[in-house]
Amino acid sequence: MPVFSGIWVPLVTPFTADGAVDFVALRRVAERMFAAGVAGLVVCGSTGEAAALSKGEQLAILDALLEWVPCERLVMGLAGNNLDEVLAQQREIQRRPLAGLLVAAPYYIRPSQQGLLTWFGAIAEAASVPLIIYDIPYRTGARLELETLRELAGHPRVVAIKDCGGDPDKTQALLAEGLLDVLAGEDAQLFTTLCLGGSGAIAASAHVQPEQFVRLVECVAAGELQVARAIFYQLLPLIRLMFAEPNPAPVKSLLALQGLISDGLRPPMQASSAALLQRLREQLV
Repeated sequence: MPVFSGIWVPLVTPFTADGAVDFVALRRVAERMFAAGVAGLVVCGSTGEAAALSKGEQLAILDALLEWVPCERLVMGLAGNNLDEVLAQQREIQRRPLAGLLVAAPYYIRPSQQGLLTWFGAIAEAASVPLIIYDIPYRTGARLELETLRELAGHPRVVAIKDCGGDPDKTQALLAEGLLDVLAGEDAQLFTTLCLGGSGAIAASAHVQPEQFVRLVECVAAGELQVARAIFYQLLPLIRLMFAEPNPAPVKSLLALQGLISDGLRPPMQASSAALLQRLREQLV
């Protein structure tokens, strides 16, 4: 059984009208996700606007969720480009119980493959919980090669990958070799990844209709591929809409239309355009 499987939702961070973290709305969204049967939540990732949160705010969000959510169903994002600072934040996070850490490559620096091995190796050596490698070169500027991932998979703390690498050959090799649990990170690749043997997804669009995303995973696992395919094609327009403008603006707008949060982001992120809002309203009809 994979360590990380099923649908994990990379939770948005709701804000109040004055821009503070809205902990009441945070709990509301978390409870909605678990009522739908998701496997767990990933907090303070890119969908959670972690780059716009202070380190203290990130820890406060984690602490708040740990009051309501079983620790084995929470993964915390860990990112940065100063290794000492990242390791210090890792130590603070690991004072709390949690299921694991989602760790990205250092952004902007664009290190060599050896540099990436050094980066992830240091974090793995300091880890007291399992690690999910977040492979997302279009955000970090750093591409993790297959051989690098194979070497990282040899560390006992490195157990999974959130696959946003954009390389189907690499994805297929990872799935075939089974060295890491492969979680789809590009929502439109969910069905393909599952059918090829992936263990699940970290899917921002699963904020909306989470029951259907959970059902899709269950159907693939049960071999009910015709049903799963029908669910996926029913979800695909929603998935595309959720990324029609920079994430997480569309997700937040739809959650706001559902009455779960206020539709606010921190600069430089911008709210959904009027045209997109109209399309989102039509989605709810």
